[in-house]
Amino acid sequence: MAEIKDLKNDNSTKNQDFKDMDAENLGEEHINLVFMLGKENFGVDVNIVSEIVRVPSFITRVPNAPMYIKGVMNLRGNIVPVFDMQLKIGMMQSPLDEEARIIVLAIKDVMFGIIVNSVTEVRTIYDSQLEPATKLSSSVDKRYVLWVAKPADERLILLLDVSALFDLDQILQEDNE
Repeated sequence: MAEIKDLKNDNSTKNQDFKDMDAENLGEEHINLVFMLGKENFGVDVNIVSEIVRVPSFITRVPNAPMYIKGVMNLRGNIVPVFDMQLKIGMMQSPLDEEARIIVLAIKDVMFGIIVNSVTEVRTIYDSQLEPATKLSSSVDKRYVLWVAKPADERLILLLDVSALFDLDQILQEDNE
């Protein structure tokens, strides 16, 4: 019995060494919230996600706003602008169902919501799984995609550049003036 226990300990040490060696090859890890827009997977850095809420029955429309701005919603006393991600990134709009959610993002002092078809998971993606978005052949505007992730399960996850999507650098600069 003691020999079996020692063998298990020896194997677990070898497995840990292999994992450590493998982690070095994988590169830095990035934790992303993965969601669906239409039939495609997208991701955003989980560090900018404030919360995920159901789509309210009523979103107040903003007059003369671009079509991708759905309006504003009241989130526990805070007025939060809400964007339709499919329209913003150039996709054909698909109908929302019970799975649809608003992902509330917070970058510095700017808070806004994005409507998605569903939220699927929180996923760790490594540098070795990333490819430049320049190779992307999709209806999605490439300006808004930082990377294309290819996790082991063979699907593609388009990692969005939220700052570019909403020109946050300009908004933050205007707030400071």
